[in-house]
Amino acid sequence: MNEINITSAQYYDDPMIEGTPDGITATIDGITMYVPLDPANRHYAAIVQATAYDGSFWGDSVPEPMATEAATWLFNKQLSDYRTAVARLAQYQVALGREEVTEMQDTTEQQVDDEGFLVYDEDYNPVYVQQEVVVVSAIEPVEPTVERTVYSEDDPMAEPTVETIENPLITQDNAERQAAQAVVDATPEAVVTAYEAE
Repeated sequence: MNEINITSAQYYDDPMIEGTPDGITATIDGITMYVPLDPANRHYAAIVQATAYDGSFWGDSVPEPMATEAATWLFNKQLSDYRTAVARLAQYQVALGREEVTEMQDTTEQQVDDEGFLVYDEDYNPVYVQQEVVVVSAIEPVEPTVERTVYSEDDPMAEPTVETIENPLITQDNAERQAAQAVVDATPEAVVTAYEAE
């Protein structure tokens, strides 16, 4: 979606309709228009989002209920971004790979004691034979470097050369992790607290 430029906004009260406010009069992309108070309306949604980051187009202060609605939108946006960033950082690093993780799980076979009787726990629940199960598969680290062939732009007849560069998979992984960490570091404490309480 193209960025919408909002230069002014104010609530509009229709004298023919009781109750306030009834809508917003806003200048968007150089056009003055009436915007209904409908979250599904793209211009209204754009006003809420723009207000969350810089509500100066409202004038000296952002009026209610827009101030609260914009703050709520920003909080939810930051919470969503924080969840995404934390999930990204939890992924394994392609340069290091991932070790196999196993755990013991019950089978459908009930344990039998030395006298041939079925085994039950203290609550008389059946005790089953356990087996080791792989719950996270191992992934080998990618090669740290790769070779690429370089052709001369100045001399098409020149022999190509080969250069060694960092594996692009590692480069991309590091960039994504760095971006995710930046989101985590910039997230307000109140948002982190809400995430931890989920």
